[in-house]
Amino acid sequence: MGINERRHHPRINALNLIFYSCMDATESIVAQGMGRTLNVSEEGILLETHVSIDPKYTIELAIGLEDELINIKGVIVFSTPGKDEKFEAGIEFIETDDATIEILKKYIKVFSEQ
Repeated sequence: MGINERRHHPRINALNLIFYSCMDATESIVAQGMGRTLNVSEEGILLETHVSIDPKYTIELAIGLEDELINIKGVIVFSTPGKDEKFEAGIEFIETDDATIEILKKYIKVFSEQ
């Protein structure tokens, strides 16, 4: 990581399909869709979608990592236009458990060695 790098964990480029649900403050689902990861770390992902995701919502993600499926909540740190009329959202994970972190670490290790 560079001198100005604020991340605690490296991000690994990885493309995985994700199903997401956006929830309001009462945890009611207000939007759902599919996207894909552009990169992943132990603390978050960069998600590419066909629609912009409003940062005021909490997001729940279902991510397939090799033969594992994890469900994880996150907050949207930023949402910007991406390439080819798509959007990118930086998501920081919240409410993670040890089992989920272990799956993420295993996945990140495999991809970083390629």
